Amino acid sequence: MNTAYTFQPGSVCPVCGKLHATAVKETYIKTAAIDDLPLLVKKYGATRAFVIADVNTYPIGGERIVRVLETAGIPTAKHVFPDKRLEPDERALGSLLMHYDLGSDIIIAFGSGVINDISKLLARITDNTYIIVASAAYMDGYASGNSSVARDGVKVTLNSKSPDVIVGDTDVLKSAPAHMAKAGLGDMLAKYVSICEWRISHLINGEYYCEDVAAYTRSVREACVKAAPGVATRDGEAIATVFKGLVDAGMAMDYAGCSRPGGGGEHYFSHLWDMRGLEFGTHVAPHGMQAAIGTLYSIKGFEALKKIVPNREKALAYAKNFDFADWSQKLTEFLGKGAEAMIALEAKERKYDLDKHRARLDVILDKWDELIKIIDEELPSSAEIEALLASIDAPKCIEDIGMDKSILPMTLMATKDIRDKYILSRLLWDLGVLDEVAAELAK
Repeated sequence: MNTAYTFQPGSVCPVCGKLHATAVKETYIKTAAIDDLPLLVKKYGATRAFVIADVNTYPIGGERIVRVLETAGIPTAKHVFPDKRLEPDERALGSLLMHYDLGSDIIIAFGSGVINDISKLLARITDNTYIIVASAAYMDGYASGNSSVARDGVKVTLNSKSPDVIVGDTDVLKSAPAHMAKAGLGDMLAKYVSICEWRISHLINGEYYCEDVAAYTRSVREACVKAAPGVATRDGEAIATVFKGLVDAGMAMDYAGCSRPGGGGEHYFSHLWDMRGLEFGTHVAPHGMQAAIGTLYSIKGFEALKKIVPNREKALAYAKNFDFADWSQKLTEFLGKGAEAMIALEAKERKYDLDKHRARLDVILDKWDELIKIIDEELPSSAEIEALLASIDAPKCIEDIGMDKSILPMTLMATKDIRDKYILSRLLWDLGVLDEVAAELAK
């Protein structure tokens, strides 16, 4: 497995011929970094700041940001969301727009996933310079030019604006609750599955793939894995390594021009559980921990896949007998109204089209040995993932994050419908074994 990459950010890649660039101008990680914000504001030619936080993050960093800026003579307005559990949805964005100070020329947000996602949308709308000050080494979306939000109850990805500057104050990062850095490491573990699925889709569908970007992603992932013992003890250097890895993984998505380096089917486990939480009020765990558990079960699914003997007639019969109307009903029962957009997406994708299925199946069967080789090269064993999670005292199964194991089969099967992306569950469907592999996860 290649872990060396040759491209230079901002240059044309010698491997794929594509320009690998990111809109992030600067990553600023150091002790007491918040105290340097006035220097950054002036560096980017701004004169009036708009600070965003929520009721949870304002006391632990947002208030300090406002004080530092005002002490430096920089006029500052702010919006502090009152929600203890803020959702990245239409209501939150509308509230932010209604409270936005029109005289501001730089946006500074303090938080992690939700705050960053909403603030990036505001930055795009206003076209202002944007700085995100991380409240925790929590997830890989800091650098992304997209926002993961709930629209009409469905998790969607919207174009937003990458931060101009990403600030990591190591004093803040190591003081965050212990579970947050563990969740950040969990989000990095997802890169095992994401790279594997990216290569598989390239093999089967001819999807764009860059080995250099994949190698870059592997390198930052492995740095985080090596830092795992320090994450367990909340060592500042280890947590800074995980934070930098999360930022770099976000940049890898910019370099590739798609989300493939950062996430695949393992992230869809998390998205589906979030959607159930929105619809039914079921328990939702931190995104990174859900992604880690999704990674574990995805690897278990790949392990089950490796044991099967592909059968063309079985696969063709499975596709022919697939009842989309019946499946749509099951999806609606599982997700509620969130299923509507997923069902409607099929009219555009036509992934269940029998001719398309037959064409994919021909490639899968012809390149079966190559496919298995990719899995062997990219994925650790599920036992290794469980051991790593145990070593940092993190959740190791779905029950550990407060959910019932009975939802696992439907979760895996539903991942194939959430985005137009070829992932494990679509490969299992193409082979006619999705139902049986899904049932295995709950045993």
